[in-house]
Amino acid sequence: MTGPRVSVILETSRQAADSGHTRATEGSVMFSPVIGQNSKRAAVRKALDRHKVYITAQSFSGGAYQARVLVDGEAYWVDEFRLAQLQQGLSPAELELTPATDD
Repeated sequence: MTGPRVSVILETSRQAADSGHTRATEGSVMFSPVIGQNSKRAAVRKALDRHKVYITAQSFSGGAYQARVLVDGEAYWVDEFRLAQLQQGLSPAELELTPATDD
């Protein structure tokens, strides 16, 4: 399924019943509370699936920024761009980062 499901209440008027036609009346389209609940659950699932990124140190040297971050128990030194990518949910493996050796 690609889009939200919409439940439609069909109302049969007396004239429509006589002619065998059923129509949806204005205002009879109802959105199920399940749709809202599912989207909230999906947002929570997405947030939980993301890696938590903890900044443990920062360095400003020669006009360059570096941050030492902790992701899934492993430390990495990253620049601003890589830090932003990690915070958006990319994994260190996807970014081909190597663990910091300064421990």
